[in-house]
Amino acid sequence: MVAAPLGWLGIVRLGLVQTALGAIVVLTTTTINRVMVVELALPVTLPGALVAFHYALQVLRPRVGHGSDVGGRRTPWIIGGMAVLAAGGIGAAVATAWMATNLWAGIALAVVAFGLVGLGVAGAGTSLLVLLALRVAPRRRPAAATIVWIMMIAGFAIAPTVAGKLLDPYSPARLVAVTAGVSGVAFLLAILAVWGVEGRAPAAAAAAASTPQPRAAKTSSFREAFAEVWREPHARLFAIFIAVSMLAYSGQELILEPFAGTVFGLSLGATTSLAGLQHGGSLVGMILIAVAGSVIGGAHFGSMRGWTIAGCVASASVLAGMATAGAIGPAWPLQASFFGLGIANGIYAAAAVASMMQFAAAGRETRGGVRMGLFGASQALAFGAGGFIGTVSVDLARSLLGSAPAAYGIVFASQAVLFLAAAWIAARMGAWAGAVPATFSTLASGNGAGALPSGRG
Repeated sequence: MVAAPLGWLGIVRLGLVQTALGAIVVLTTTTINRVMVVELALPVTLPGALVAFHYALQVLRPRVGHGSDVGGRRTPWIIGGMAVLAAGGIGAAVATAWMATNLWAGIALAVVAFGLVGLGVAGAGTSLLVLLALRVAPRRRPAAATIVWIMMIAGFAIAPTVAGKLLDPYSPARLVAVTAGVSGVAFLLAILAVWGVEGRAPAAAAAAASTPQPRAAKTSSFREAFAEVWREPHARLFAIFIAVSMLAYSGQELILEPFAGTVFGLSLGATTSLAGLQHGGSLVGMILIAVAGSVIGGAHFGSMRGWTIAGCVASASVLAGMATAGAIGPAWPLQASFFGLGIANGIYAAAAVASMMQFAAAGRETRGGVRMGLFGASQALAFGAGGFIGTVSVDLARSLLGSAPAAYGIVFASQAVLFLAAAWIAARMGAWAGAVPATFSTLASGNGAGALPSGRG
């Protein structure tokens, strides 16, 4: 029996898993990062290296995707990944609190905790997106991608906002308690959200029932499966695009809160709330994409490319302005900058994620997990590298210039240049429309499993 495509309620329920995932991750990459740099006066490179490590472990995403392809079920991987993620989030808070009394023991525990965060995101995130790509009808995939990503950004926005109100005045015990509470609630929410959505018929089996595939497609080794996906021109090119664009997107992630705390002297609660404001802006940007896409025709490749370019250029403009913020001082509209940057990032991200889902569902369905794993690994590695480079650049520039405002200004300006480079790459993506394999249109007009007949969503 073939499982029916997911309706809007099923899509929203899976989006709640992304909300839960984002709520845990954002506390480790922003709040805990800020505590290490400001409250504990540790080098920015330390949290940068820890977050880079958690991204590096996501190179295992294709292997996770292959495991769910072979088993044919995604739910166990989602729940298991969320359990590991929650444990890692709590461990990261405990480790940070421990650093105040025993620095090296705290750092050792933080390495383990951030490793768990990376493994949890790889397991839950990859399997969730594969389930969406394979179980959502082709015409709904662009909207589903936007809905699910908006719900993850909602987690980014809600968790820091709530945590920010509970963290002032700061104490190590308060940090652990708040993080444990957020992680526990997020894990329970994920279980309730995903339970029963996948149905009795595994997605992979459903795809196989409608489009017969050689048995070897499911039983081949991971190395064979990965090599097969890498030989697909569309998959390889899109993975390269993700790597380049995410490198531009991620450099700001770990330095925004420390920037506000160091240069403007804001408290932990205030900078955490600024992070929530930024992610709230991302939510607005994604909603704009969803509304404009439905009116203009968001499933068309050219439309998504245009929105991607607009998001990159807008992000570059805001960062170029923030590069001068330290020199201007308190008169600079910091809240407006954080919110504007969030809007620009949201526009870019919504278009990119919609395209990722379309590419993952195209081609052989029993390779959906490996394909999504490839895209996820490319995104995670580039994101981790960009974050690490950003933090190292701040420390290096600060040591050479002896000025925190100047150091952050140089790094923000460099990131603006990277966003412009990403916009140039996106402008060249028009050539991909003519390079899409014939199997895409076959899938789109045949059993409805694929979805890229004339462009991308």
